[in-house]
Amino acid sequence: MEEETEEDENLPPGEEQGMQDSLLGGSPEGVPVPTEAPAHGDPQKEVRSRVPEGGFGWVVALAATWCSGSIFGIQNSFGILYVMLLSEMEGSERHSMDFKTAWVGSLAMGMIFFCSPVVSIFTDRLGCRKTSSGGAALAFVGLLSSSFSKSLILRYFTYGILFGCGCSFAFQPSLVILGHYFKKRLGLVNGIVAGGSSVFTLCFPFIMKKMATAIGVAHTFQVLSIFLFIQIFLSLTFKPLLSRSVDVKEKENFTGRSKAQQCLAQTRKYFNMQVFRKKTYSIWACGIATTVLGYFVPYVHLMKYVEHRFDKKSQDWILLVCMGATSGIARLASGRIGDCIPGLKKIYLQGVSFLFLGILSMMLPLCKVFESVIVVCLFLGLCDGFLISLMSPIAFELVGPMQASQAIGYVLGLMAIPMTAGPPLAGLLWERFGNYDLVFYFAGVPPLIGSLILLSVPLLHERDLKKKEQLEAGKEKTQDGVVNGELLPGSPVTDARV
Repeated sequence: MEEETEEDENLPPGEEQGMQDSLLGGSPEGVPVPTEAPAHGDPQKEVRSRVPEGGFGWVVALAATWCSGSIFGIQNSFGILYVMLLSEMEGSERHSMDFKTAWVGSLAMGMIFFCSPVVSIFTDRLGCRKTSSGGAALAFVGLLSSSFSKSLILRYFTYGILFGCGCSFAFQPSLVILGHYFKKRLGLVNGIVAGGSSVFTLCFPFIMKKMATAIGVAHTFQVLSIFLFIQIFLSLTFKPLLSRSVDVKEKENFTGRSKAQQCLAQTRKYFNMQVFRKKTYSIWACGIATTVLGYFVPYVHLMKYVEHRFDKKSQDWILLVCMGATSGIARLASGRIGDCIPGLKKIYLQGVSFLFLGILSMMLPLCKVFESVIVVCLFLGLCDGFLISLMSPIAFELVGPMQASQAIGYVLGLMAIPMTAGPPLAGLLWERFGNYDLVFYFAGVPPLIGSLILLSVPLLHERDLKKKEQLEAGKEKTQDGVVNGELLPGSPVTDARV
C-alpha cells in the first residue's frame, strides 16, 4: 500500500496516504490505492518503483521508533508526573488542586490530536525533515522550560501547549517518511516501530518513579527533555526519496488570481469537509469522540487512586508498565486480525474493545486487592491497542483511500476536546465528592455509549447499500421499459412489436 505522500506527485497536498496508517501504528494491507501507470522517462515515478525496502530506511525506522517511544512514553506516564506535581504543592490549597493539575497532562495529550490536521499541511509544504526537527525542538523547549517554574498556569503553556504541539509536529512526519523507504515491508516496519515504542512505555514509569524520589520533579523534566533533544538530530535522517512535482493544472488554476483568492483556494483544498457528507463516517467520528472522554482518565488518575486506596505508592508504576506491555502486544496483533475481518465489520471489533474498556474502567473501584488492579490494567492495555490500531483501516473502508488522510485528520481533531476535558472533569469529581469510585465510573460511561454508536455504523451501512441496490434495480427496470409488469409506451419491446 502506498503511504508516502509528503511529495507524492500523484496526490494533491491535502490527501497524503502516509500519515493515516503510520499515525496509529497500523497498516491496512490489501487496500487498493489507485495509482497512475509510470510514465516512460518520468524520473520520479521510476524512483517510486524502486523503493529500497531497507538499507538506510532501517536507520529512519530506528529514528521513528525513538520519536514515538519518547513522546508516548512520557505522555502515558503522566500519572507519575501528576502525583509529583501534586506533592510539590503541599503548601497550597491541596484539596482544590486535583482538577487544575490534571489539565497539564490533558492539554499535552489533546494538542497532539488537535494539531493533526495542521501537521499534515506543514509536512506537505516543508517536508518531513524540517517539520519533525522543528517539532522536536519545540517539545524540547517545552519540557526544559517546565523545569524552571512551579506555576501551574505557566506549565499549562510550557508542558501542555509547547510540549504537546511539538510532539504532534515531531511524531506524524516521523512515520510518514517510512513510506519513502518501504513499500512491501511497510506493514512490518510500522509494527516494529509500534512495538519498539512500547518498550519505552514499559521503561519510562520505572525510570520516572526512581527520578521522582532521587532528583525531584524539576530535574525530572530536564532529564526527559534530553530524549527530545536527541530526536532533533535523529529527525535529520528523514531525507525524502521523492520530490513533489507541482501539478500543471494547479499552476493554471492560480494564474491570474490575486493572493487572497489563491489563499482561499488553498484553504478549501486543505480543509475539505466532503468526508462529513458520508453519514456513516460522521456517526463513526462522533462515536470515537464520545468514547475518548473517559479514555485518558486511568492514565492520569490511576496512580493517585492506588496510593489513596491501597497505600502502594512504591509500586504504582507497575500498573502503567502492565498497560503499556499489553497495549504493545495488541497493536502488533490487531493489524493482522483486522486484515482477516472484511469491510466495515472491523468496526464490530473496535466497538467491542470500547465496550470492554468502559466495563474495565468501572471495575477498578470493585478491586479489593492491588493484584486485582494489575489484572484489570492488563486487559485495559489490550483494549487500548485494539481500538487505536483499527482506526486507520476503518477510515479506509468508510471513505476510500483518496480521502482517508483527511478522514483520519478530522477524527483526531474531534478527539482532542473530549480527551483533553476527561481527566480534569474526573479530578473535579474527586474534589467535589472525595471519592475515586465516581472518577472511574465516570470514565467508564463514555466508552459504553461510544461503543453502542459504533456498533450501529455497519448496520446503517448495510441498510444504505440495500437501498442503493433497490434504486439501481428500479432504474434498470425503468430503462428496459418494464414497470410493475407492464410495458411502457416507447420502450424497446413495444417498438419491436409495432
